[in-house]
Amino acid sequence: MRENQIIHTIETERLYLRQWQASDFAIFAEMNADPEVMQYFPKLLTPKVSDVIANKCQQLIADKAWGLWAVSLKGDEEENNNFIGMVGLNDTHANMSFAPAVEIAWRLHSDYWGQGYATEAARASLNFAFTELGLEEVVSFTAVINKRSQLIMQRIGMTDTQDNFYHPALKSTHPISEHVLYKISRQQWQNI
Repeated sequence: MRENQIIHTIETERLYLRQWQASDFAIFAEMNADPEVMQYFPKLLTPKVSDVIANKCQQLIADKAWGLWAVSLKGDEEENNNFIGMVGLNDTHANMSFAPAVEIAWRLHSDYWGQGYATEAARASLNFAFTELGLEEVVSFTAVINKRSQLIMQRIGMTDTQDNFYHPALKSTHPISEHVLYKISRQQWQNI
């Protein structure tokens, strides 16, 4: 971590977006082994692989003071113990056709779907991207068949670029290989 860099917790009406902690890992592993949560991902993850991802998220936040934050519900006396998933920002892989770019992404435990938490946390992440990081644009992408995530993208003001692509990590014949690409500019965000 750079000298004098402070890792902030982002607070919304109902949520905290915060640094990861050890108690989050088991719930994250449960999520990553859930066929419903992982429906639009290539495969379920083992606890070991899930922990590697959580550690990477934790390290990126420590290094950059932003990333894919752990999300917890407010209202619990011990706010940091009510982990419901992750939402935040991430640099896209260099082999993406639209790289370099910063993406917004989310993955919540299925117990918390349909309550607006992903949308609420995503809006807070966009606010951070445009006001704190000064980004000009944020992207998001998902499998064409993942309508639930596309609805969230639309709710937070993103627009479909109509520039579908095949994810470079998947064979083009894989059922989830074709992806949609959504974007929002800082100006579009300011006009919402």
